[in-house]
Amino acid sequence: MNLQIRSKDITLNDATKAHIEGAVEAFRKYSLDITTINCTIGQEKKGVHVEFDIHIAHAQPVVINQSDDSLDAAIDLAIEKGNKALRRLHDKVIDHKNGSLKDLETLDT
Repeated sequence: MNLQIRSKDITLNDATKAHIEGAVEAFRKYSLDITTINCTIGQEKKGVHVEFDIHIAHAQPVVINQSDDSLDAAIDLAIEKGNKALRRLHDKVIDHKNGSLKDLETLDT
């Protein structure tokens, strides 16, 4: 998994970068084939904008956008949204592999 962190008009300290890297490592628990994650952090007129662009093999990319007054709050909210989106995708992949109820009913008769 490749991680790129970019910042526009804002400087990131090592603690913030480590926080993002740790959260991205937690995305591995969903057992999806994540190839690349691009994290873009930029200064806006009223706060900070955080965008996660998560590329997954054999699936559409997941794009998470979050704006907030505080940098840490924006990052944490974006990470929560990313976890939620990846969990939903994981559940969708797992449920797709299971058989339907119609298949079970035809086997019983």
